[in-house]
Amino acid sequence: MSGGSRIRTAVIGCGAFGRNHARVYRQLQQEDRGVQLVGVADTNSERARNVAREFATEAFSSANDLKGKIDAASVAVPTAEHLAVAGQLMEAGADVLIEKPVAASLDEATELIAIAQRTGRVAQVGHLERFNPAVVATVPLVTQPMFFEVHRLSVFTPRSLDVDVVMDLMIHDLDVVLSLVKAPVREIRAVGLPVISEKVDIANARVEFDSGCVANFTASRVSTEKVRKLRFFQPHQYISIDYARQDVISIQVDERAAAALMRGEIAPSLGGPAPGIALTKPKVEAHEPLRTEIEAFLNSVRDRNVPAVTLQDGCKALQLALNINAAMAEHHRVAGLSKMQLG
Repeated sequence: MSGGSRIRTAVIGCGAFGRNHARVYRQLQQEDRGVQLVGVADTNSERARNVAREFATEAFSSANDLKGKIDAASVAVPTAEHLAVAGQLMEAGADVLIEKPVAASLDEATELIAIAQRTGRVAQVGHLERFNPAVVATVPLVTQPMFFEVHRLSVFTPRSLDVDVVMDLMIHDLDVVLSLVKAPVREIRAVGLPVISEKVDIANARVEFDSGCVANFTASRVSTEKVRKLRFFQPHQYISIDYARQDVISIQVDERAAAALMRGEIAPSLGGPAPGIALTKPKVEAHEPLRTEIEAFLNSVRDRNVPAVTLQDGCKALQLALNINAAMAEHHRVAGLSKMQLG
């Protein structure tokens, strides 16, 4: 692929995620952004034809049918098929954007890394919330996070039931917190239960890092409402992120004013924030996270740069998710629960 040529793209897997990837590639093509959607592939031929028809492209039955026809592809097949499909694509010379989680096991994720290194392909993991405008706006504010409270609640849908709620929903937040804390995990305590499906549908995990930071994660796919929020504290500051609203609130405390207030040197305010406490809303540049994610991937493909979310990043999130599942299994054993499916 020459520097000025169009990047020939495809989407493998035409479920809800795959359809949206195809939509964005088609939009970029229509806007003449140096992209061509060559086709979509799915083992379900009717589903592939429907998505191909919607986005004016060609339908294929497998990634193998696209060999030699594409430069890059989104892999949106079930997690258990990530290694086979992404590996095949990279061996055939295509760069890949792999939906989260990166793989079904650490061994498979490690093999993906080895294939990417051997073939020299760009491989990005689809941890979408990294590209949420609220998260992007928050990154410059991070100093020394010490406590996170994270909630991701969703109503039940029959999609992604091949994995539990940790791999399905919580892993988004695991990746974001890992990217902000940048410290090894020291201890994990977790509990989770199946409610509707045969796998865990609601889970809570408490993760302590070597830095002293503690993160409390709650994820549910059987809620009556949708909630996607992350809050954290660091010295003299509290930050709240609403993923869905793409909104950030920062409460900053002036150390001198707080000390003067405690000494009684200044009077507390009536009906408003205390002296020395400033509430601000950092500027958030609104955009669609998926489009930003795909544009970042295509930039890496075009410039041969390290992707924004690497396979190694995906491995770290996967490792933490698997360790949380192991902690849940231990809790089940201690609590005398049986026949709980994890992972």
